[in-house]
Amino acid sequence: MTTLAERLDRLPATLAAAGGRIRRALRVVWAVTSPVVRAIWRVVTPVVAVITPTGWLVLLVAAISLGLSFAFGWQEFTYLGTLMLAAFLVCCLFLYGRASYGVIIELNPRRVVVGDRAMGRILVTNTGPKNLQPTRMELPVGVGIAEFQLPAMTPKQEVEELFAVPTNKRAVIVAGPAESVRGDQIGLLRRALKWADAVDLFVHPKTIRLAPSAAGLVRDLEGQVSKKITNNDIAFHALRPYVPGDDRRYVHWRTSARIGQLMVRQFEETRRSQVTMIHSTRRDLYASDEEFELAISVTASIAAQIIRDGTQMNVVSESGIWKTQTVVSMLDASCRIEPVGALFPSIREFARERTKRLANPSVVIIVGGSQMTTADFRSVQSLFGSDTSQVAFHVNHGAHPKLGAVAGLTVITVGDLHDLPSLVRGLSS
Repeated sequence: MTTLAERLDRLPATLAAAGGRIRRALRVVWAVTSPVVRAIWRVVTPVVAVITPTGWLVLLVAAISLGLSFAFGWQEFTYLGTLMLAAFLVCCLFLYGRASYGVIIELNPRRVVVGDRAMGRILVTNTGPKNLQPTRMELPVGVGIAEFQLPAMTPKQEVEELFAVPTNKRAVIVAGPAESVRGDQIGLLRRALKWADAVDLFVHPKTIRLAPSAAGLVRDLEGQVSKKITNNDIAFHALRPYVPGDDRRYVHWRTSARIGQLMVRQFEETRRSQVTMIHSTRRDLYASDEEFELAISVTASIAAQIIRDGTQMNVVSESGIWKTQTVVSMLDASCRIEPVGALFPSIREFARERTKRLANPSVVIIVGGSQMTTADFRSVQSLFGSDTSQVAFHVNHGAHPKLGAVAGLTVITVGDLHDLPSLVRGLSS
């Protein structure tokens, strides 16, 4: 016969076993009932989705009122509940009816610069065989919604509406998809049908044209000579004694015959110009939104000219690598850049992580805001070898333009986009 103490000792194990059995039973029940629940939910969801928050409030008031009426026999609540329920049922009649629209959304142009005018057009066609009643068409444009009241339409009739797109800020503005809306006049029910895919409008940052080759890059067919010594290249450096394994094509026979020992050529490694731009988008490195936009414009202006010069390049930021195949693709990528938090422990760690899979650059350009210190720039500089040219663009909105150098790092202070061409010319001179 077990004692009370022994039973208490076994209680946790008993409870754990009971809990395990309950969990297994619940899993079995869910495995059996989940297909039924999902099937019911698929049927119910389209029905309840048309009820607006106001409609749910009316149903709740109706239910409470009728409940109080049945419980206490209060006629006032009977009238209130009946009225609410009747209003809801009448509103359901406004949802009936089918529509068949053909909708085309056009933006002209599809790419603009901040501040330029952008217009859009929506063309609606009755593609069905029957007349259509007047309805409302909604078109999301960015964070806003453009509303169009469509008249009654006969078969094949077209209705065209124009709208303006705000372009006061660099962004990717999505227009669409268009929705036809059916509903009652007091907003209890709303049924929306999508008729067209969304269209993107790219609002590019302001840029300024730089002179060709103004980025201080060497453009030649063979590349730039580095300080790295190699056994196979075209820039001759010196002769050294032959060691087993050397390619005999590089034996200098005349010198070998003169001194009686095999001598082979050594070369300085040459590289094609490869530019890496490191643009930090950390919010705390910029004093204002205007300064952040100025930094984007500086990066986009320099990158656009480098691409036009035909130099291989990469642009990286915290969010990843920009597309730089063409000037247009680079500007499109710049539209998606937004300020971010501290995704990496430090600026150096961000630059190291984003550039470790890229080709070794011959020129590194670092772009940061006014809150980015010289020590931050120097920490990025230390990631690359001494044979890599490095330039830092210190963006400080409203500051006087300045060009200086700190321990082999050229630092350019940019306060206005229009100062950039003269500063870059001073860099390449």
